[in-house]
Amino acid sequence: MIVASNFKTNHNRQSTKEFVDFINNQNYFSEVRIFPPYTALNKFDLAPNIKVGAQNFYPVQNGSFTGEIGFEQLEEFEVETLLVGHSERRHIVGESQETICAKYNFAKAKGCEIVYCVGEPKEIREQGIEAVMSYIWKQFEGIDIEYSELIVAYEPVWAIGTGLSASLEDIKEVLSCLREKIKAPLLYGGSVKVATTKDILEIKDCDGVLVGTASWDVDNFSKMIEIADNL
Repeated sequence: MIVASNFKTNHNRQSTKEFVDFINNQNYFSEVRIFPPYTALNKFDLAPNIKVGAQNFYPVQNGSFTGEIGFEQLEEFEVETLLVGHSERRHIVGESQETICAKYNFAKAKGCEIVYCVGEPKEIREQGIEAVMSYIWKQFEGIDIEYSELIVAYEPVWAIGTGLSASLEDIKEVLSCLREKIKAPLLYGGSVKVATTKDILEIKDCDGVLVGTASWDVDNFSKMIEIADNL
């Protein structure tokens, strides 16, 4: 099982260190991923099953790109896992599929683990599963789904940060469709809570969760990892 926390624009350097140190000292055996803001990255002394990664990056080693973070800056902190394609990058920042592919291919060339995010907005969900999967498969255009370090996170856009979550049946249906073509681990994200973690993780094709708001409290995140460990 994989339990991942996306801090988004939350936590600072000190609180991130406290959070990571606490998780690292619990002797969990699930795979744990933590994605803090750039300013909180550090060289953490971590157990083999825990990785601290970056939420975003610009697909260059270095160069004249004001305000961007290239791979040279990530290498300083030994970052080896990356979020790519998150809906907030697609829908708020306006990243195109072309830009997302450039990031994916750059990270792939570096041999990084990639948590690749896909998901549909509400108006697509309301059209049914065929429309949902048609929309999602377009988000895989230009993406090597055979890449050995790929993890796919299904996050319905309408369920991110809204308090809403897809029904277990909806999650099961989408993950089952993804599994027909994708061998990589499949995560679910979208207003996951401690109370819903067990039911979500028990879905046949679900290999873990990518959590936002509910994971920013270390006690809650710990409970989620404990649930995964017990399964």
